[in-house]
Amino acid sequence: MSGFKLPSTPLELLRLCCSLLALSGIILGHEHGTGVKVLAKEGSDVILPCSLDTKQDITAAFFDWQKAAEKDERQKEVFFYHAGVRYNNGKAGQSEQFRGRVSHFQDQLKHGNASVIITNTKKTDGGNYTCAFPLLQPPRTFSVQLVVVATPKPFVTTLDAAEDWALLECEVRGASPKPDVEWQDGDGNKLPAEEPQASERGGSYDITLNITVTKTDRYRCVVEQEDIKHRATSEVFVHISEKVCEDSSTKVPIGWLVLGGLIVLAVQALLVFVKWITTRRKNSRHRLVHLEQALLNRETSLEISPCKVPPGPAPEPAEAP
Repeated sequence: MSGFKLPSTPLELLRLCCSLLALSGIILGHEHGTGVKVLAKEGSDVILPCSLDTKQDITAAFFDWQKAAEKDERQKEVFFYHAGVRYNNGKAGQSEQFRGRVSHFQDQLKHGNASVIITNTKKTDGGNYTCAFPLLQPPRTFSVQLVVVATPKPFVTTLDAAEDWALLECEVRGASPKPDVEWQDGDGNKLPAEEPQASERGGSYDITLNITVTKTDRYRCVVEQEDIKHRATSEVFVHISEKVCEDSSTKVPIGWLVLGGLIVLAVQALLVFVKWITTRRKNSRHRLVHLEQALLNRETSLEISPCKVPPGPAPEPAEAP
């Protein structure tokens, strides 16, 4: 058969048999398995649960953890245990992705607990896992879905601004699962914005959302990941100058406003000057009238009255003859 190679050693033969039994266990034991969804934050440690409801001792048993194939990737060996023999302890074959990062709970085996812990969880760890007991009667298989989430805080910045508007940007990098991003005003109302720019890389999303605002307010970028019930926000305060009308239909250029102001000042100055000239001329006429009246009064007072001859000396009496 093309692509098939017979095992050449007893160890490879045992592994092939275990794989076939594990596959049978998925089919036969699926009704006894439990589908579990586990959420883990990228970089944290996560436990993948797998326990027998019978609580029987599995210290001498055999169980195998595998990660299902995705896209172009092959099925990966996560953790193998057989009566004390396990990966990194006398057993080879563990996938490089999980080497040195997966361990079990030795003291819990006697209680039927085959759970494992993955340290420093990576985005690539997300996917579907199986925990199989192929040698049990009947075989048992448990399914676990691991969702590795990234919840970055949005970064808000002002890209450009003028006296009557500002261009704001909200940027989210490496979010998983894909979030919904929106802009809100200070009262929590959703605002119309540009079309978001989104890109995806390895299940992580980078999203940028821009908006142009024309009012003084506190604006909030809201990032929601509904699947994991997570919400993050960032705020920025924008001050818009009140010297220019907010309604674009009534906006007047600054140059025209300055020119209009200068014209008003010039007219006011002219009116003051005209009033000053008029008042001065009026005062001059009043002074002229008063001057003419004063001159007339003076001329009247200088008119010559009839002269009176002062009495002369009395004549001397004549001497008697």
